[in-house]
Amino acid sequence: MKIFLKTIIAFFLLLSNSAISLEKGTWSFVKTDTYCYIGSLAIETDLDPEKNRGDNYLLVYKNIGNPETIVQIEAGYDYKIGPEISVTIDKGKYTFYTTEDLPSAAWTNEDNKVVFAMKKGLKLIITGESNRGTITNDTYSLKGFTAAFNKLTEDC
Repeated sequence: MKIFLKTIIAFFLLLSNSAISLEKGTWSFVKTDTYCYIGSLAIETDLDPEKNRGDNYLLVYKNIGNPETIVQIEAGYDYKIGPEISVTIDKGKYTFYTTEDLPSAAWTNEDNKVVFAMKKGLKLIITGESNRGTITNDTYSLKGFTAAFNKLTEDC
């Protein structure tokens, strides 16, 4: 059920062009009638700029009135199904996964642990593999994450 819910919310977020309201290195807050999210664009990537890639960003979202927060990665390409996506927050490592239904996004079963680490951390690095075998490392700043997360929990 949690995967189904994540997939449904992910479609809404993707359809609303989430990346348009996001910026590099800052955490933006967005509220709609049914859900809220905070998100940021990567400050750095090691992917060759000549390679085609869609919007890539990191979100933490929740439905209005529901205390559960969900961390989602949007890769800008389809992940290879099977290998885990690795998220490093300072010295801690966390595992994310993708699904065949929405291979461009990834989630974790440890949302609370990841959010806790993001609040304490300075830098987050996502390492994933595309369905073509390209490995990417995207770096995000966590500066301002705690303030944005507090707004998410208070206003949503």
